Amino acid sequence: MTPAERISLWLAEMRASGRAAVLARLTIAVAGGVALLVSALQPWDQLDLIPLIAIPMLVATVVLPDSLAGLIFIVVVALGWFSRAPGEVSWSLVLTGIALLVVHLATAFTAQLPSYALVHRQALRRWLVPGAIALLIGPVVAIAAALIQGADVAGSLLVTVAALVLATATIWFAAGQKVGRD
Repeated sequence: MTPAERISLWLAEMRASGRAAVLARLTIAVAGGVALLVSALQPWDQLDLIPLIAIPMLVATVVLPDSLAGLIFIVVVALGWFSRAPGEVSWSLVLTGIALLVVHLATAFTAQLPSYALVHRQALRRWLVPGAIALLIGPVVAIAAALIQGADVAGSLLVTVAALVLATATIWFAAGQKVGRD
């Protein structure tokens, strides 16, 4: 198959895409762009390699959400923060974390269905509730981590791990998952 035929096939598939698939891919692109933009606007010097890897991975995630590109994108942006960012929790860090969470959730939703699938509202609702809970818990955990970080509280690691386990369990059960096998 020639490159022109592949592009024509890809464009035909995009025209046949359902509204939910297009909206989810647009969400991936916007949230990934926000994560990259917030990282680039920070006063600390970001590694030059981060955007060179992250931008193609974001494009690949939008086009092929069921590939490893989304994971690589999230890891690269997070490594950019870990390598040069200051250690304190800031609003830009929280915003980047929320954007990466949205990329993760939208990629997980988009990867499970073909681009031409028509999605009923109940399927969207099943993803909306856990996603909203995760987005609300993110800033709460960040604020709690900032308060605990400077307090020198004995057992603060245990408190942080317990909060993350509680948040994970809340999202798990809000998604309608069960503990045992069916």
